[in-house]
Formats: sequence, C-alpha cells, structure tokens
Amino acid sequence: MLAALVASLRPLQWTKNFLVFAGLIFSRGLHEPAQVSRSTLAFLVFCLLSGGVYLVNDVVDAERDRAHPQKRHRPVASGRLPRGVALVAGIGILIGAVAAAFLLGVSFGMVAALYAVLLAAYSAGLKHVVIVDTLIIAAGFVLRALAGVVVLDIEPSNWLLLCTILLALFLTFGKRRHELLALEAGATGHRPILSEYTPQLLDQMIAVVTASTLMAYALYTMAPETQARLQTSRLPITIPFVLYGIFRYLYLLYRHELGGNPSEHFLTDRALLIDVALWSATVIAVLYLAP
Repeated sequence: MLAALVASLRPLQWTKNFLVFAGLIFSRGLHEPAQVSRSTLAFLVFCLLSGGVYLVNDVVDAERDRAHPQKRHRPVASGRLPRGVALVAGIGILIGAVAAAFLLGVSFGMVAALYAVLLAAYSAGLKHVVIVDTLIIAAGFVLRALAGVVVLDIEPSNWLLLCTILLALFLTFGKRRHELLALEAGATGHRPILSEYTPQLLDQMIAVVTASTLMAYALYTMAPETQARLQTSRLPITIPFVLYGIFRYLYLLYRHELGGNPSEHFLTDRALLIDVALWSATVIAVLYLAP
C-alpha cells in the first residue's frame, strides 16, 4: 500500500515544480546559499501540494480512469490503493504542505493555499467548464512561478508570469488534443469536457498560444527593463533554444501523436532533454558568467 501511495503522488510529474526555481535563477541568487535553501524548500512544498492534489483527483476520477487505457493502471483506479486511504492521505498532505508554506512566509503561504484551493476546485467541478479547465491548469503553473519569487521576497516580473501562462496553455491544449484523438469514441467517457472541444478548435488555440509564447519570450529578452534588471543584453541568444523546444513538441504532437503527458516527454525525449539543458546552461552563462 505504501508503494501504491507513493506512486499516486506521481513523482515524475514533479518536474513541473522546477518552475519554482525560475525566480532564483533570474534574480541571480544561485550564489547565495540562503536563497537556494529557501527555493529548495519551496520546491519541496509544491511537490507535496502536487502530490496531494493528484491523490484527491484520482479519488474523484477513479471511475473514469478505469476507462482510460493507461490511467486504469493507477493505484486508485486499479484498486491497489483504497479510495478512502487515498482521500485521507491527500487531504492530510495538502494541509501539511500549506502549513509548512506559511512557515516560509505569509506571502508564500498564501500562494500555496491559493494553489491548493484552485486545484481542489478544479477537481471538484471546474474541470467540466470549457476553456476554464485549461485556464486553471495554466494558473497552477503561474502560481508555481509566483511562489518561487515571493519566497525570496523579490518583486515578480510580469514578463515571467506572462511567458509561464502562455507556455502552460500551449502544453495544456496539446494534451487536450492528444486525449481527444487517442481515446476517440471513449474520450468523453473518460473526460466529459472533451465533448466541448474539437481537433480543429484545439488546433486554432495551439496556433494562437504558440505564436504568443514565442513572441512574449522574445520581447522579454529584448525589453529594456529586462536588460536593466538582469544587467545584460545577451539573453536573446537563448531564443533559438525556445524555438526548437516548442517546434519539437509540436513535431511530437502532430507527427507522432504524442502529447498526452508533457512531463514524460521532457524526461524521455532526448532532443527535448538536450535542448532544455542547453537553454539552462546558456541562461546561467549569460546571467552569471558573462562579463
């Protein structure tokens, strides 16, 4: 049962929480042990928050998950983890994580609490409201990025929040498209909200957020306020890595019909891994090593 409980926390999905470190990196705080420690603790808090939300969501979606070719193997859906145990554990983890968040600061605690409430509302019913469902998922990414900023007591960048929500919408629309096509007739049985979407509508949405994401990131790197804040004008050299990463994901989505689990692709697709590593290394070199 313990192994089933750990599996239900979905550790592989915790890669999304690395967004918490964005504030640390772009505030040039990597060389400050105290700031690194606070960001690491914030990351662990959001890993617990994510795990608690996954447990609660698995309880709510247990019946529908049994109709999904992959999700039916999840511990709660398969019966390896009793629903009552999963629910109690999920709620307990959420309460403990929010309490720990307030120990790191009131502002951080409020962001963590808002994340828990928002995702709980999503599981309770907002995931059945068209378009709102995707916006809430994107808001979860924004709250991760915002949490990484407030825990360090620095002013959040509007550019960071804008790029985060656009990228999150890009990945979410891609996931919805994959589910709609992969499950075919059984799509609405697994996720009823999919009946409100069509591949053509999702293609339009993906096209809009793809262009918006690329433009927002490019403008962010070249904005005078960004260059003044980061004390460098070299950040635009990271644009090609963002271009390739987005185009690679579109290639996997449309050519290989992948996209159902973005976190998994970022961990298993060698090209994406190399691209993210090169982008990260270039950002660090520009912010910390370049004269």
